[in-house]
Formats: sequence, C-alpha cells, structure tokens
Amino acid sequence: MPLGCSLRRCRRCGCGPDERHGERHGAPRNLDAVSVAPAPTVTLDNRFARELSELALPWQAEAAPDPRLLALNETLAKELGLDAASLRTDDGLRLLVGNLVPEGATPVAQAYAGHQFGGFNPRLGDGRALLLGEIVDVHDRLRDLHLKGSGRTPFARGGDGRAVVGPMLREYVVSEAMHALGVPTTRSLAVVATGRPVARETLLPGAVLARVASSHLRVGSFQLVAATGDVDLLRRLADHAIGRHHPGLAQAEHPYLALFEAVVAAQAALVAQWMLVGFVHGVMNTDNMTISGETIDYGPCAFMEAFDPASVFSSIDTGGRYAYGNQPVVAEWNLARLAEAMLPLLDEDEERAVEIAVESLGAFRPLYSAAWSAGMRAKLGLPDGLDEGVAAPLVDELLTLLRASHVDHTSFYRALGGAARGDAEPARGLFVDLPAFDAWVERWRALGPDADAMDRVNPLYIPRNHLVEEALAAATDGETGPLERLLDAVTAPYDERPGLERYAAPAPVDFGAYQTFCGT
Repeated sequence: MPLGCSLRRCRRCGCGPDERHGERHGAPRNLDAVSVAPAPTVTLDNRFARELSELALPWQAEAAPDPRLLALNETLAKELGLDAASLRTDDGLRLLVGNLVPEGATPVAQAYAGHQFGGFNPRLGDGRALLLGEIVDVHDRLRDLHLKGSGRTPFARGGDGRAVVGPMLREYVVSEAMHALGVPTTRSLAVVATGRPVARETLLPGAVLARVASSHLRVGSFQLVAATGDVDLLRRLADHAIGRHHPGLAQAEHPYLALFEAVVAAQAALVAQWMLVGFVHGVMNTDNMTISGETIDYGPCAFMEAFDPASVFSSIDTGGRYAYGNQPVVAEWNLARLAEAMLPLLDEDEERAVEIAVESLGAFRPLYSAAWSAGMRAKLGLPDGLDEGVAAPLVDELLTLLRASHVDHTSFYRALGGAARGDAEPARGLFVDLPAFDAWVERWRALGPDADAMDRVNPLYIPRNHLVEEALAAATDGETGPLERLLDAVTAPYDERPGLERYAAPAPVDFGAYQTFCGT
C-alpha cells in the first residue's frame, strides 16, 4: 500500500511536495512521480440514487485546489478492477476527490436519521460525504465507492464538510488492520490531500478519504423512513437492502422478517469479533450501524491495551455509554431501534408486529454468546467439542485475572501460545497474582491447547494507539515513513517478523491515558 509525499516541506531534507521526495528518501519512484498511465476508466452505477431517490440528494464534491496522493490501497484497487497507475494521474486524483465524475454516475449525499448517544435526531445524513456510485468488482460483487471529507452538503448541520489528514489516515490504517484481522469492515481505497487548509483548533491540512463498502445502508436509514410514515418507501428500502445483501431472502415466506433476522445475526457476529480483538468503536450511534454487518465510521476508535471492560477512548463519551464492555448491549439496543422502524413490514397488526420483533431480537444474545465463546475457545487453543461447562468457567476466571493485573489484551494471548509450547514465563510475567495464574495455566494445559492454532487467531500487531498517533502526527507534518511501517505491520498481523518488535509492544508508561476525537 504505497504512500505518496504529504503537504508540507519534509523535516529531513526540506524538499517540497512538488519535488522528488520519494527518490530522495529511497522510496519507489512511483510514489511521487507524475504517472504516464492513462486516465482511469471507471463505470459507476447509480442504483441507490435510482431506486431510493427520496434518500439521495444529488450533490457535487467541493473542488480540491491541489490534490496530492497520500495513500493508495493497490490491493483493493485491483479487487475493484481499477488500475493503480491510472489512479495516480491527475484525472485519477480528481476522481478520488470527487472532482471528476464518470459518465453516468450520480454522486449523492445519503439521507438518514439516528440515535446519537441515546437521543434521536430525525435528520442526519451525509454532511461531509458523497456516494459516488456503485462499482462491480472482479468477484462480481456490487460495492459502494464513497467519499468522506468532500465538502459541505445540505446535511452538514453547520459544519464545513471537510476533513483533515490525520483522521482520514486513521480510518485508512484501522479499517485495513481490521480487514487483515478478518473483521467485516468498510475498506479504504485512498487518502488524497486537497491542498486546502481546514480550520479546527488550528489550521490543518485537508484530505478526502475514498472508501468502499458493501453498501452504506444503516439502521438510521430505516429510522428516517419510518419517521416519515411512508410505508411504501420503507418497503422499497427493505427490498433494496435485500437485493444488495441477501437476494435469496426475496423468496422467503416473510422476506422482511428474514432481513431483520439476518441483520441481527450479522451484528451479533461482528460485535463478537470486535470484543475478541479488543476493538472499541467509540461511537455506536444507530447511524453508525450497517445493515451489511460491516464496521463503519472509524472516528474515536481505538484498540484496548490493558484489559478493562470500562475502557473508553472517546473524548465525548463521558458516561461510558460505548465502553468496550458495553458494546454487545448497545448493539442489541440499536437493533431494537431497527425493529421499531421495521414494524409496519412485519405485520399489519402493530401488536402482533411487536411480538414478532421481540421474538426475533431475542436471538441476538445467544448468537452473540455463541460467536464470542467460540472465538475465546479458539484464542485459547481449546479443542473443538469441549464441553461449555468446562470452557466457560476457565474463560471467566481468566478475564478476572486479566482485569485485576491490567494485562495487555493483545500481548497476553500471543504470549500464551508460548505457554502452550512449554514456556509460560512471557505470559506469566504479565500478572501480579502469580499463584492464581499458575493454577489457571495448569488447568488450561491439561486440556491440550493447540499453540499453532492459537497463533493463527491471536495477532502480534494491531494499530497500537501510540503508534497510530506517532504515524498521524508525522504524516500531517510531511513524513509518511512511520505510516508506511505501521501499515506494513498491521496488514499482516499474525506473521512474526524481525525488526517489528516495537509494533508488538504496549505503549510506554509515559504515553499516558489515551483519548480520541470524532475527527470532524
């Protein structure tokens, strides 16, 4: 995933963004050189805008005065059938910021509503984003090509519609790390600097993120339509969702109930995966929960280091609503809001519709529990078919020990693979109560854990918060080397490699408490 030069003069050599910075620092020439590739040929459908025009406001991206490539995901470009070299051309960059719209495409700002920290906002929508259109990838899958930070829309609610380099690169790094971890997620295709400073606490360089998703349908999309009382539009929205994500359900006896149940199952599996890798989303509003079951909107997100269910990293989540340990409960709450929005589709009799919704929503907890329990057994290398009466107490006791000793979540499970091979000291040294840990390890070893299987599911490298901040600060100031190295580590998270030791280590003590912001 090569990166290009940033906005300002390099701190090391003083070269500017128009100079051959990459060559001076030994980077491949194609990071910064003007490409001679032809302009990109991109065919974008406008299916969402065509089928749900009531939720699609045609709009144009703000002009970027001096677009410059900061990051390009060549692997994803190839999946989309796009030529990476052509995306580096002037026309390619204009495409990636929304200033060159392919023929037949209809860029739109999508309308949706949502509960934000528990309070309902009936009109949200893409305030600084645009859906350029849908693209068919090389596997014949329809995927959205979407921009973030492309300028103010009528949904901006007083904002300027712009984004800055740091948060857009954060989403690039974390979403690609999540993909490498096997967690369903939106993907990042590119980050392009706009050449326009953006006013926040200080002036910061602006950027646009081009991202890819199975769709950008959200719980909030259904909430908006439900609030209008337009049942026909609600039905068309549900039909669109079925067509995009579960076409086989169109033939089900009760397709809309089947759709709701599919979303419940997808979200139960997704949040279980978040919990297993220690990911904290940070802003689980209903407009940030997808119908597809993909992780979306990496704003105040972070990976937990010291295990603590109360971990919160968002500057605005002062009450801990979206703390690590609350994520399954919040997901269920959000799905209840989806059920409320879909009631007219479940049965004409509202009372009966509520009964159906409650029964279907009841599947969330056992589905989540099963996914999480299976994931924990895999992390501990326990054999398939192990009685839950044996596994569950072992897991519960371990979590108590981890919390009491403030053990690093990621490091521990990887070190535990060594304990399965006979060397318990690296894992043992993470605990304060050594006798309790020794007793636990003895019972665990007696079950014959598979160390190799553990290494396949327990990552060495995640986007550790101090490394993310280091990389973003450097990139904002014109140096992309730390970002390149971080991406190299986290996009192959299970493969131990010499020279990457610092990417597997927790934050130094002087890093202090970590706090993230919404990125607007």
